[in-house]
Amino acid sequence: MAVTEPYSAPVVVRRGFRAAANRRLVGVSMPGRVALGAMLLMLIVALLADVIAPYDPSLPVGDPLTPPGSRFVFGTDEIGRDILSRVLLGMRSSWLGAIVVIASGLVFGGGIGLVAGAAGGWVDALLMRITDVFLALPGTILAVALVAAMGPSYRNTLIGVSIVWWPLYTRIIRAEVRRLRASPHLEAARLAGAGRVRLTLRHLLPGAVPAAIVTASLDVSALVLTLASLSFLGLGAPAPAPELGAMTARGMSYIFDYWWIPIMPALGVFSIAMVANFGGDALRDRIRDR
Repeated sequence: MAVTEPYSAPVVVRRGFRAAANRRLVGVSMPGRVALGAMLLMLIVALLADVIAPYDPSLPVGDPLTPPGSRFVFGTDEIGRDILSRVLLGMRSSWLGAIVVIASGLVFGGGIGLVAGAAGGWVDALLMRITDVFLALPGTILAVALVAAMGPSYRNTLIGVSIVWWPLYTRIIRAEVRRLRASPHLEAARLAGAGRVRLTLRHLLPGAVPAAIVTASLDVSALVLTLASLSFLGLGAPAPAPELGAMTARGMSYIFDYWWIPIMPALGVFSIAMVANFGGDALRDRIRDR
């Protein structure tokens, strides 16, 4: 009588998934893998903040100024709101705000850099002089002035930061496109009869994507700090919106007696910046080794 071997498909699937993950993370050190995993976990937590938050972040749920404990992990603020719930919602605002600014920089600034690098000549010179004008201006101060002129709100903060943030992507994409223009495969495509539009969209644009991804990943931490700084100055969404910078600013008067009120939101900003920084380094190493 033949002996039937136990069904082992789940084991095969797990091994196949592990092997695929290892292949995609070739060249990334173990600390880098941990950083990428932490970055992914923090992004998921931020996106699911409404579900994960234990309490309504806008309503008092306990006694005011309750220290951190088993019921309120981060304590409560001066009117009894749960700080953990507010920090989770604030982290979501920081993540999504950074993604919006980066996306606008990639689309607008990256598009200008692609056109300038691919066209060359007077087009390149004109677009780069316009970019230099924005680079010569103090970006943070200009963003503060723009937000103050438009009125304090989170949307206006994102608009003001986006206006001053795109030149970085223009410079990087242009430099990458100009490097690719001198490569042998571009010359082969020209000899094969490819037009300028085809060369730009089929060869130059895909070649510039890795540099854009690395720049965007390393830019998250700087953007989170910038948005938190503007919120700290009172240029974000008005109270009681849960923004990390504004929560830290409003809690500074309690720092000596009730330290958790300003410190916990500040730790949220610190955590996002550190995880994004190390995760960006790991992603850079992964793309560089391909």
